[in-house]
Amino acid sequence: MSRRMLLALFVLGVAAALTQLALWWLTPPPPPSTFAGPPRSSYTLHDFHLTALGDDGRPALFLQAPQLDRRNGDDALYINAPRFILPQNNGPAWQGHSRFGWVNAQGTELKLLGDVHMLQPATGGGPPSTITSQNITAWPREHRLVSAARTEIQQPNATLVGIGFRANTATRTLELLDDAHGTFLPATHPAP
Repeated sequence: MSRRMLLALFVLGVAAALTQLALWWLTPPPPPSTFAGPPRSSYTLHDFHLTALGDDGRPALFLQAPQLDRRNGDDALYINAPRFILPQNNGPAWQGHSRFGWVNAQGTELKLLGDVHMLQPATGGGPPSTITSQNITAWPREHRLVSAARTEIQQPNATLVGIGFRANTATRTLELLDDAHGTFLPATHPAP
């Protein structure tokens, strides 16, 4: 191999090394990792009781459960096995429980998740009522409830079943949205 060839290889090697060094020097550093891990609670409450007030200052929701977690970022409340009471302006309050619950950061929306069972005791003018469904969304201050799941409504002499419902507990109206079926038994009267 000639000296010229060796010199040319040496010059090319030095040029390649300098190019790589310049590239390394001028390339910006990689961005820092944004992975923060799983969501962490801002705080956790055990065996808590919560009262949410409506715009009029009266209780709109009573809630108790064995555990509540508030998570950083969305400020929502995540609840295990909630028991709740939805007070009514006229008539007895709706009482119930579900497997899980979620309350938005503003406290205006309540999601009852899993098996949801609600009961309204008998009123002076009406019989007791129960609602059994899955994944009910409630707006306690507006007295509204909705679900897209199969729902069963029972009173002593009637059973209604359908897919999805909308309810206004203040006006005591409930609408089954699809595939509704009803069973109505004759009212029993005491013997004279």
